[in-house]
This record gives sequence, structure tokens and C-alpha cells, in this order.
Amino acid sequence: MPQDHRPAKNVRLLLAEDQQMMRGALALLLGLEADMEVVAQVSAGDLIVGKALECRPDVALLDIELPGLSGLDAAAQLREQVPDCRVLILTTFGRPGYLRRAMEAGAAGFLVKDGPVEELAESIRAVLRGETVIDPALAAAALSAGPNPLTAREGDVLRASADGATVSDIAGKLCLSESTVRNYLSSAIGKTGTRNRTEALREARQQGWV
Repeated sequence: MPQDHRPAKNVRLLLAEDQQMMRGALALLLGLEADMEVVAQVSAGDLIVGKALECRPDVALLDIELPGLSGLDAAAQLREQVPDCRVLILTTFGRPGYLRRAMEAGAAGFLVKDGPVEELAESIRAVLRGETVIDPALAAAALSAGPNPLTAREGDVLRASADGATVSDIAGKLCLSESTVRNYLSSAIGKTGTRNRTEALREARQQGWV
């Protein structure tokens, strides 16, 4: 983690949001702050790191569910490739599992989108001071929810099972044997307390585990 997060005269921001209207509104409102400048906007997760390397933002505001790459995966990549950029997750989906994954990915903050822009601006300044900013209600929910029961591989198999993928499809995609895929699916179903892989995937998504 960078040792010095003191804000510059103009805080340079990168926005990653796939909804054009929301992205434009955020850029406009944050641009009205005297000490902030939006230097980059992207609509897909796989564009985040490249744009950050090009523009060197101080803070990246990332949605979670983005085309190409999730904001959580992009946050982990930013930690490795652009370590001076602080990450603030800004999402509609205030799920405890997402918060845990965001913190594991190195995010400095996690906020839901229904707050006022003044609070968002102050949160940006706070993470630049080296603080961690988390929505209080979500923090409490995360503490009561407990850890993600799924292993990383079980999560991979569940994600790959979306959209009617067969066991053979999943095995081919993840380079696993079909029997291994079945074992992972069975384990995930048991851990989520559901009846089948469709329900298991739904539950895991609702909890923010995958």
C-alpha cells in the first residue's frame, strides 16, 4: 500500500460505470468539487487498468458489475499494477460478500450509490488520507453474515454454470474433469443450503460470494 496519500491540489479521478447516464452524472457532480478532476471514464472492467496506467488517477471509483471484468477483479489488478491509485467501490449492490471481496482485493472504500454526492466527495478525500471508508449499515451486515463458505474453485464452477451450461461445458471451460465439476457443484449446493446448481448460483450471487 502506498505510504503517502495526501491529496494533491486537484484529485485525479477515474470513473468505471457501465450506465452512461450514471457515469455522466457522477463526472459532472464530482467535477464541480473545487479540488477534484475526472481524468478518465470507462464503461467496461477490462479497460480500467489500461486507462489507469495511461492517466495515473489518484482514486478509481469502480462499479462491481461491469462488462468484461468485475470491479472487484479490476481492483485487485490495480493494487498490483497501479499501487498509488486508491480504489473506492461504488455500487448498487450492497451485499456483505461483495464487501469482504472488495477488502480482500485491496479496496480502500465501499459505498452504495444512494448517498449524496457531498458524502462521496468527502469519502474520496478520506481514502486519500489513508483512511478506509465503508457504508456503516453494510459493515454491520458483513460482520453478522460470516465468511464466504465457498472455495475459490467452487465459486469458479458456479459462475461457469450460468446460462444453462452443461457439466461438459464447465469442464471444458475450466480444464477440469466432469467428475470433478460434479463434485464441486455438489459441494457448493450443500454449502449454500439449496436444491440444485441454479439455486446455488442465485444464492451465492445474492450473498455476493461470486
